[in-house]
Amino acid sequence: MNSLLKWIQVLMVSAIALMIVAPNYVQAEKTVPVLADAAIVVDAETGQILYGQNDEAVLGIASMSKMMSEYLLFEAIEEGLVSWEDEYEVTDYSHRISQDLRLSNVPLRRDGSYTMKELYEAMAIYSANAATIGIAETIAGTEKEFVQMMNDKAVEMGIEDAHFVNSTGLNNSFLLGMHPEGTAEDEENTMSARSVAILTKALLDDYPEILETAKIPELMFREGTADQIRMVNWNTMLPGMEYEYEGMDGLKTGTTDFAGHSFAGTAKRDGVRLIAVVMKAVDAEGEGSYKARFNATRALLDYGFEFQEVELMKAGQQFMGQESLPVAKGEKEQVAIAVKEPVRLMAPPAQQEAYRTELELTEKAPIEATVEEGQLVGKVKVLDAEGNEVEYLKDEKPAADVAATEAVERSNWFTLSMKSAVDFIKGLF
Repeated sequence: MNSLLKWIQVLMVSAIALMIVAPNYVQAEKTVPVLADAAIVVDAETGQILYGQNDEAVLGIASMSKMMSEYLLFEAIEEGLVSWEDEYEVTDYSHRISQDLRLSNVPLRRDGSYTMKELYEAMAIYSANAATIGIAETIAGTEKEFVQMMNDKAVEMGIEDAHFVNSTGLNNSFLLGMHPEGTAEDEENTMSARSVAILTKALLDDYPEILETAKIPELMFREGTADQIRMVNWNTMLPGMEYEYEGMDGLKTGTTDFAGHSFAGTAKRDGVRLIAVVMKAVDAEGEGSYKARFNATRALLDYGFEFQEVELMKAGQQFMGQESLPVAKGEKEQVAIAVKEPVRLMAPPAQQEAYRTELELTEKAPIEATVEEGQLVGKVKVLDAEGNEVEYLKDEKPAADVAATEAVERSNWFTLSMKSAVDFIKGLF
């Protein structure tokens, strides 16, 4: 009897221990140790958010702003408004900013001219501020007009919280009183981490060639001239640099007192590309530094690359218990429905079995005939272990439509009339 009681006690202690340990294990699966005011990591192909931390808070973005300037430059070149060979005549504004040794810059001669390619490389690799202003003035005439283009493009991208006041990301107080008209002297560009990820994804989707420049560790500006300057990429997570990370090939750092140490990075491994954004990263002592932002980025990317693609539903698969929908005024009373495309998502290995799908109808049942084969009737909703819908940038959903797998013709007038009469009689009794 005493032996039995001892075994019961052992089992109870073990059960209690499991109850205490299990929640910590589950929690560890969902969190990333990121010391930053905001952070997010996203699957670059689908926009699926793999992890977010305060990612909708509007914060300073510093030189990550230059990604929007890059986007508008590539767009202007695509539309034939400017070319890489076009020459920029230096203005008093860009010249004075270029001579400010407090800022990241390549020196521009007041009587000099520089190609768009030269200015772009200086902006993308060295985060050169005066070069960015030169690009803005070339495309829009003035930085003020260019800033309006930046804000308009943000709205077009589905970004609702962006506030651009200049093309560079500097605090306006560094622009020597020449900041764009209509903006305050101490204003700075702001956006949320989620919106920075949207901007990064748009840049990679529409102009992936940007990575060919963004991944250059260093380049000589105006090599062989008296003005040559060695431009070392601020993204030192690139291969061969101080904080190198396998697969890293972009994209843009940002640092100001207001924004802290921030970074929008992207890396690709085994065919999977991720986007990671950290804003105002700090170390364990609460101090911001280059190392802190790259450590935070590394933690996000390491976490994201553990995810694997999972197929939740195959093309043509039906929802159990919802294999068909009722049809009104049709030759058949039901129409079969199924998923049109495979439903896939990225999931951490320990939670792959926890995800489930639900049918979300976009057509009110019963569907009135005629019903065409392939007619869309709904979408697939993907839920995680807690029943929350999996999040995507801009509330995008997986391309998984639910459609009719057969056609149902509309009944003729006589059949509909007879059915109405029968229904009427049934109603009387």
